[in-house]
Amino acid sequence: MLVVVRENNVDQALRALKRKLQREGVFREMRRRRAYEKPSERKNREKGEAVRRARKAARKAAQREGLLPMPKKKPMPARPGRPAAAGTGSAG
Repeated sequence: MLVVVRENNVDQALRALKRKLQREGVFREMRRRRAYEKPSERKNREKGEAVRRARKAARKAAQREGLLPMPKKKPMPARPGRPAAAGTGSAG
């Protein structure tokens, strides 16, 4: 895994690294491996994860087919130091 430090901005590079680790599930894996997990507990956890994945896939499919309403999109907050997105500002 490679994270580039631009203009000696280590804080930004650290945030990028944390984001990459979060996406790959490294933190979740570390938390799970803190203590020994019995094989029966592991099997139950994996079954539960599979059930959750299947339910999520079924819910997404039902939303695509129009059987369930689509989730409401959350408005993105304005980020400091960045110009506003096109079409979001008022033409005063």
